[in-house]
Amino acid sequence: MTRRIVRNIIQISTAAVITFFLIFFLDRNFRVLPNAIHEYLPTHHAGLVITDITVVTCTTYNPFSSCELDTAVWHRVDKDLHLGKTLFSHAYLHISRKREEELKEGDKVVVDVTVGRLDPSVADAEKAAAKGVDANKNEKWESRPAGLWVKRSSKKGASDSKNAVTGVDVLFGDDAVEARDGWSMTGTPLLLDVGRSVPSAHLTVRRGAEHPPPVKPVLRVRDNGKFKIVQLADLHLSTGVGTCRDALPEGQKCEADPRTLDFVTRILEEEKPDLVVLSGDQVNGETAPDAQTAIFKYAQILIKHKIPYVSIFGNHDDEGSMSRAAQMDLIETLPYSLSHAGPESIDGVGNYFIEVLGRGSSSHSALTVYLLDTHAYSPNERKYPGYDWIKPNQIEWFRQTAQGLKKKHREYTHVHMDVAFIHIPLPEYQNGRNLTLVSPWKEPTTAPSFNSGFHDALVEEGVVMVSCGHDHVNEYCAVDFKEDGKPALWMCYAGGAGFGGYAGYGGFHRKIRVFDFDMNEGRINTWKRVEYGEDIHKRLDEVMIVDGGHPVRPMQD
Repeated sequence: MTRRIVRNIIQISTAAVITFFLIFFLDRNFRVLPNAIHEYLPTHHAGLVITDITVVTCTTYNPFSSCELDTAVWHRVDKDLHLGKTLFSHAYLHISRKREEELKEGDKVVVDVTVGRLDPSVADAEKAAAKGVDANKNEKWESRPAGLWVKRSSKKGASDSKNAVTGVDVLFGDDAVEARDGWSMTGTPLLLDVGRSVPSAHLTVRRGAEHPPPVKPVLRVRDNGKFKIVQLADLHLSTGVGTCRDALPEGQKCEADPRTLDFVTRILEEEKPDLVVLSGDQVNGETAPDAQTAIFKYAQILIKHKIPYVSIFGNHDDEGSMSRAAQMDLIETLPYSLSHAGPESIDGVGNYFIEVLGRGSSSHSALTVYLLDTHAYSPNERKYPGYDWIKPNQIEWFRQTAQGLKKKHREYTHVHMDVAFIHIPLPEYQNGRNLTLVSPWKEPTTAPSFNSGFHDALVEEGVVMVSCGHDHVNEYCAVDFKEDGKPALWMCYAGGAGFGGYAGYGGFHRKIRVFDFDMNEGRINTWKRVEYGEDIHKRLDEVMIVDGGHPVRPMQD
């Protein structure tokens, strides 16, 4: 009896497995399952597949010329391939796309894309001959404008193939890189009839199913009780390689972005930080007509080195093609990014905090990092000329958040610390009580002329250090004092890192600031690293700014 039951179970299981594979095979080739079921198969690409791609060029002097195709069929990638740098012409990439369940008999799906002057079918035939196989005659390369070639397939199941193109975008410049999971660049730029002043346009495509959002890394103090932050200030990256400003040594060939990113890479590899803070003006809006390209340059390096990062904006980031909100939407989706837009109910984009957990398996916060948007230019230039200030609702959000976290922070068995990062300096950077500087003041401090009181809020809520960027040549840390003579708050500048931004002021070498946290002692040491000169391997102006969880006076030589 028992043997008969076991035999029946084996027979039923075998039949079920055979049936499953038969249905799977038939559906892959002949689409036999209903859409409602088919959409849940693991190989199905949720969303859209690309059915065609083309490039359309138009001219302003021809009234019959248009860069728009039938919107019922085509979707325009809204980036001028000429980047607005040509007087009379524009060009746009267009894609035709459908939902997989909308595909009809005979509809073709794009399965490959390339760019070049020669028909890639010749190279495909040669490769097939070398392998002793016949070239696939059902999938032919089709020519499109600008040297674009697309290979399309009407084969059943083509839309489920891992080669099916499901996303197309454009990045610009010979130094362009891709930073998104599942996307890759085609290599050869589009063949556009423009001069050298226009950065090359590169196709980048996603194949197969869209990758799920990357898992956000959890920040944690190392087993030795240490945690290190590298602050990258004022990278001023462009679309294309950019132009160096005030570069030293003078007279040498200099491409701004490659030199900036080489500096960043060297410091990351030498310092090995646990977190990178990008404190604004990552994008040099005036020279970045495609901000996405500039963002991917720094993101790709951080992703490659597997370093978590957070970012806020400066006064130049959104002067180009993307708003703060659009940039943050993009940055939030990138691997290793812990950046966040913050509450919509308060002014600015990028008001948020992150927690660094204690060592081991601790679930308690050891370090809280606050990041706030300092905006850009004064909304009342006549009364308060210069730059904008942190708004009352931001300060109230900060106070409520800090006070709400205090109870949980007291559960940490060591000394919990709070620090903050902003872009534009506070007025107290230049007029704090009994201000004491480590490293000299080099250029006028361009803090807001209106003081909204954020410095006092930081002190009252127990923040021990705030660091900013903005004034590229200022690289000092300063401490001011309370009425009782005790240190109130350390205020640091990072020093500008990017060659696309100004320097000068008597010969400034680009800098990057490092903060080293010893959570065993509640201590913070900070120093700078330099891009050029005999001190490139040294820690410059190293100083202990916090001990026992409290700001301390600088040690005097």
